[in-house]
Amino acid sequence: MPELPEVETIVRALRSGGRGGLPILNRTVESTEVLWSKTLASPTLDELHIQVRGQIVKDVLRRGKYIIIQLDRGYLLIHLRMSGDLRVTSAIKDTPLPHDRFVLRFADGIRLIFNDARKFGRVWFTRDPEQILGKLGVDPFDPSLTAPFLFSNLQSKKKHIKSLLLDQSFLAGLGNIYTDESLHRAGIHPLRLSNSLTKPEAGRLLQAIRDTLEEGINRNGASIDWVYRGGDFQNCFRVYQLTGKPCPVCGTIIERIIAGQRGTHFCPRCQPKGV
Repeated sequence: MPELPEVETIVRALRSGGRGGLPILNRTVESTEVLWSKTLASPTLDELHIQVRGQIVKDVLRRGKYIIIQLDRGYLLIHLRMSGDLRVTSAIKDTPLPHDRFVLRFADGIRLIFNDARKFGRVWFTRDPEQILGKLGVDPFDPSLTAPFLFSNLQSKKKHIKSLLLDQSFLAGLGNIYTDESLHRAGIHPLRLSNSLTKPEAGRLLQAIRDTLEEGINRNGASIDWVYRGGDFQNCFRVYQLTGKPCPVCGTIIERIIAGQRGTHFCPRCQPKGV
């Protein structure tokens, strides 16, 4: 948390405005400030200030769970990890918050602030984003991700499907919430081995992932604690954190197990373990 829909919601707000803030497109960077040294992964603070000062924000993009701020000559990459969030505000109106870690100041007084209570989030500046993003798997919405392509990749692994979908080098963007929700929508047990899935199941899984993520994006993500604000996808959960509640499809009681060291929620009737 945040996962792909929450990150996509933030990206769209940075690009076009929203979530109570202004867009940052076409604004000129004036300075940077790092309030927690480990938040800046690379380069050094002095190098960062020299390299980004005077650059203009050209676009804001997403790759998996990474936020990509495209400048004239380089890219700022931000990964929110477990508890990160971004807000855009004016210096006059903003009150600093206890967990602010990184500030990007623009020449017109607007500021982009990275808040991260658990201190796991990171910021990079790079001329070549593939140095950081190259390890990621395909994005769920990438046109190259077809059902046959997914089936072939599933067959090449022998892992529990829940764990494999959480592997960012396999598929970039899914976390615990959207994996549980997608597997329920697809009718696939989280402990099925990936290479046991059939071609029809792989196609159904791909469609379920995309449908679940699209619904999450349309609802501005899920807000289930203090970490992420403004979403309401949590009101539409099928199984996630609903242990002991009836499945919305068949009425069977939802169960919780551990899969890949992660709490996992599923319906034993809609998602039979099978193979």
